[in-house]
Amino acid sequence: MYLLLILIWNFVVYLCVFLQSFMLFNMNIIAQTSRFSIRNFKPKEENHFLSLFDDERVTLHLPKRNRQQNEEIFKNTLNDYAEGKLTGRWGLFDTTDEAFIGMGMVRNYNDEVGKIEIGYVLKQAYWGKGIASELATILVDYCFKNINAQEVVAITTLGNIASQKVLQNAGLILMDNVIKDGEELAYFELNSLRYNNC
Repeated sequence: MYLLLILIWNFVVYLCVFLQSFMLFNMNIIAQTSRFSIRNFKPKEENHFLSLFDDERVTLHLPKRNRQQNEEIFKNTLNDYAEGKLTGRWGLFDTTDEAFIGMGMVRNYNDEVGKIEIGYVLKQAYWGKGIASELATILVDYCFKNINAQEVVAITTLGNIASQKVLQNAGLILMDNVIKDGEELAYFELNSLRYNNC
C-alpha cells in the first residue's frame, strides 16, 4: 500500500510538471528575437488585435472588414489554438515591455495543397524599423520547417511598395500579378527547392 502511494504521488508530481510545461508550451511562442516575440493571442488581448484595424493608414492595403468581422476572426483564431492548428494568426509583442506591435499570419492559400500564405500587420509606430522583414523571414522559416510547405506565397496591393520590399527581403520572388476578389494584386512566392538552396 505504501509503495502504491509513493507511485501515485510520483505520478501526480510528474503530471503536474508535465502540465505546467505543456501550458507554457501552449502559449505557443512561435519565435522570439531580441526585439519581439511571436505568440498566441490571449483572450484578454482581443482589443490589441482589434486596434490594428482602427488606424486607416494601417488598413489602407488590407481587405475591408467591419468590427464584427474582425471580432469573429479573433474568435476563430482562439479556436484554431484550441484545435492545435499549425496555421493561424499570432500576436507580435515587444520583448522588453510586452507592448503590442502587430500580428503575423500563416494560412493555406486558396485551398491549394502545400501552398501557404504569409501576412503581417504592424502598428504604424513600428514601421520602418526592420521588424516586418524580420517577421516575414521568421514566418517563411516557420512554414517550411513546421508545416512542410511546398511553396510560401504572399500578396499585396500594387501600391504597397514597402510590403513588397519586405517580402523580397524575406526571399520571396515577385511573380505575375493575380486577380483576387476583382482586384489585381502583386503575387510573391518562394518554393521549397529555392528555400533549401538559400
